[in-house]
Amino acid sequence: MELYTPVLFLAALAALFAVGSVAMSAFIGPKRYNRARLDSYECGIEPTPQPVGGGRFPVKYYITAMLFIVFDIEIIFLYPWAVHFDAMKFFGLIEMVLFIGTVFVAYAYVWRRGGLEWD
Repeated sequence: MELYTPVLFLAALAALFAVGSVAMSAFIGPKRYNRARLDSYECGIEPTPQPVGGGRFPVKYYITAMLFIVFDIEIIFLYPWAVHFDAMKFFGLIEMVLFIGTVFVAYAYVWRRGGLEWD
C-alpha cells in the first residue's frame, strides 16, 4: 500500500486544486451580469430566435465533424509507421502504400460528393 501513497496524495492534491479553483472563482470573480453576458454566444453574430422545439439544425455540420475525425484518426496511424520504418522494411512500405491509397480513395469520394464544400 505504501507504493500507492504518493499516487493517492497527488490525486487528492489535484482534486483539491480543481475544487478550490472553481470555488475561488465564484468568490473572487467579478459579479457584473448584464443581458449581453447572459445571452448565448454564436461566434460574434447576434443570436437568432429559435422555435420552441429547437428547430432544424443542418446535418452538414455533423458530417463535416465526422469527416474531420475520420481523416484525423487515419493520419494518426502514420506516426507508428514513421517511427518504426527501419524495422518494417519493404513490408511496411507496401502496407503503408495500401493504407494511404485507401485514405486517398475515401478523400476522392468525399470530394466528388461535395462533402468538402462549405455553403
